[in-house]
Amino acid sequence: MNNIEGCRVFVSELIRKVLVGELTVRNAITLFPADTKDKSIEAAFHALVHYEADEDIRRRDILYRDEQDDYLTLIFQTLEQGKSLPDNIIRNYEKYYKSADIPRPNDFRSNVIRFWRFLTFRE
Repeated sequence: MNNIEGCRVFVSELIRKVLVGELTVRNAITLFPADTKDKSIEAAFHALVHYEADEDIRRRDILYRDEQDDYLTLIFQTLEQGKSLPDNIIRNYEKYYKSADIPRPNDFRSNVIRFWRFLTFRE
């Protein structure tokens, strides 16, 4: 298994833990491999961010919740095998994001971004 496949397997485990409630999305995204150029890992990152952002919709709409859970399950099962995500999933996120803003633990820029998100996403 090469480094990219190993990172994919690691990310798949993070997603699995989110789905079974062992890990929060916020904790999972802080554990994502930093400085990755793998489009599959970036797409998985965006899928998790959207999963958290849609929390209120997930509570109100059971069908939406089930569909989103199935989507994340597909992502985690694909990455678990060390495989790349299907091109349509990757392209779906590339339309909106140039790259993933994966937090880096001791990076000043990431700390500022996290602080900004904290301020703007508070209810």
